[in-house]
Amino acid sequence: MKQFAFEDLPYIIGKLYNKIDKIEKLLKENHISDRRGLEEELLTIDGASRLLNLSVSTIYTKVCKNEIPVNKQGKRLYFYRTELLNWIKSGRVKTITEIQKETEEKFNSKKNM
Repeated sequence: MKQFAFEDLPYIIGKLYNKIDKIEKLLKENHISDRRGLEEELLTIDGASRLLNLSVSTIYTKVCKNEIPVNKQGKRLYFYRTELLNWIKSGRVKTITEIQKETEEKFNSKKNM
């Protein structure tokens, strides 16, 4: 390892900072592109089954009842990962506190009219 003089420290720290900054930017760009790849990921019925932790037959039932977002090409079914995750989120049950808060907000907004 090369020995540096004390006077060289500001210059060396500046170079290190620039390199770390470049590495950080590359990691952020890579992370964003990885997430886009996951969001646009196309799943087969088996992949959807694993993601949702449901049996394949349950997924077919939900498709037949139009309960789950699906894309059909010929006889094959495809699912977008983000659509399935959004579908799961849409079924979220509100807590009692959230319901009370919404009710109070609606009541207060009507009261102010």
